[in-house]
Amino acid sequence: MTASPHTRSLGYFTDVALRRHEGATVTRHRQHTSVQSPFNPSFWWGNYLLLDEAPTAGTLDAWEAEFRRIFPEAAHTTFGVNLPAAELTDLEHLRARGYGAYQDTVLTAARTHAPRTLNRDAQLRPPRTDADWAAVLELRMAVNAADPHGHAPDGYRTFAQGKLGSYRRLQEGGHGTYLAAFDDQGRALSGLGIFDCGDGVARYQSVETHPEYRARGLAGTLVHTAAEWAREHHGTRQLVIVADPGYHAQALYESVGFAPTETQTGLEKRPAE
Repeated sequence: MTASPHTRSLGYFTDVALRRHEGATVTRHRQHTSVQSPFNPSFWWGNYLLLDEAPTAGTLDAWEAEFRRIFPEAAHTTFGVNLPAAELTDLEHLRARGYGAYQDTVLTAARTHAPRTLNRDAQLRPPRTDADWAAVLELRMAVNAADPHGHAPDGYRTFAQGKLGSYRRLQEGGHGTYLAAFDDQGRALSGLGIFDCGDGVARYQSVETHPEYRARGLAGTLVHTAAEWAREHHGTRQLVIVADPGYHAQALYESVGFAPTETQTGLEKRPAE
C-alpha cells in the first residue's frame, strides 16, 4: 500500500479515503489534517482533526482551540492520532477533561474463508430500493437501542440517515457496496459496507446484526461474501476491518482469516446530553 506521506496509520488511511469518497473536505495543515463533512454534522468521525502525534496535557488546550476554529458549531470534539500504535501518555488528564479514549484493533487479510456457521437462509444482496434502505435504517436503530452505551434515538436516527445516505451514494458511484441479509419479508437482519480505498485496499464499515437474529452466522457470512465481492469487483488485495478489542466481533473476524495489524487511536468528547 502506498499511502500519502502524511498518512501513517492504515486505519486512518482507509477512514480518510472513505470520507473523501463521501464528499468530505480533507485539508492538510502543518501538524494535523482536518476532515470536514458539513453534509452530516452529527457524524463525529466525519468531522474531526487527525493529529500527527498524540495530544498531551500540555497541548490539549491548543488542539481544542484549533478544533473550535475549524468546527465552530460542533457540539462534540474528536481527535484521531495518525500513528499505527500511538501511546496516550496523559490518559488520566484526558479523561478528567471529559474525553473517552479508544484504541481499536485494525485487522487485515489478503482474503477470507467461509465461517464455520454459514448462513444459507437469508438473502444476501445490496439494498436496491427506498424500502430496502429504510429496512437497513431500522436495523441500525434496533442495534443502537440494544446497546447499553447507545445514543439518544432522535439524534441517532438523524446520524444514521446521513450515514446510510453516504453509503448509498458510494454504492451508486461504484466505490463499493452495502451488503445486507434480508429475510423473505424484506427485513434487514444484518448488514455491512465494503468500499474501495485505492491502492488495492478495501475497508469494511458498520458490521451490524439485529439483536434478535444474532448467533446465526449472519455477520460471518456477510464478511466473507463481501471480501469475495471486493476481490471480484475492485481487485482488492488487502482487506481492512476495525474492531473493539473488548468486543466479540474481533474473534469473529479472526475466525474467517483476519489478523491484527495495528492499533487505531482516537479521542472523543461527546456532546452534553
